[in-house]
Amino acid sequence: MTATAHEEIRNLLGRYCERMDAGDFAGLAALFADGRLADDAGNVFASGTEQMQAMWESQTKMYDGSPRTRHITANPVIDVDETAGTATSSSSYVVFQGMADFAFQPIVSGRYADRFARDSDGRWRFIERRYAVDHVGDLSHHLKFDVRLS
Repeated sequence: MTATAHEEIRNLLGRYCERMDAGDFAGLAALFADGRLADDAGNVFASGTEQMQAMWESQTKMYDGSPRTRHITANPVIDVDETAGTATSSSSYVVFQGMADFAFQPIVSGRYADRFARDSDGRWRFIERRYAVDHVGDLSHHLKFDVRLS
């Protein structure tokens, strides 16, 4: 049985979470080989695998090779244009973190707006991911910089 575009895109959303939580920033960046990351207004802050991998490595605190997080992407609404080979998705996310001296808890949540396209092999790829941050908890164990909502 062949997976539908919706299933393939949902799996891509899941791979993003798996690779982020594993601290596999090279594998994570590979998901965006033809893509870019932007804020919710569309201001691009990283594009291409090298820039994205370097960004995640420079901003994420690691503990024995892992950020000790659990990223959850929920409620994806996926729209596919099979003829054009493109798709969009909107979803919510929440990131949890915990370790021996930091109780397991939500540390940030928000929304993703994603654009996808099929590559020459027919596989779906991220073209753009826009992040919106709605709620910020204690990110002091996760990021190497301070995040505040304005």
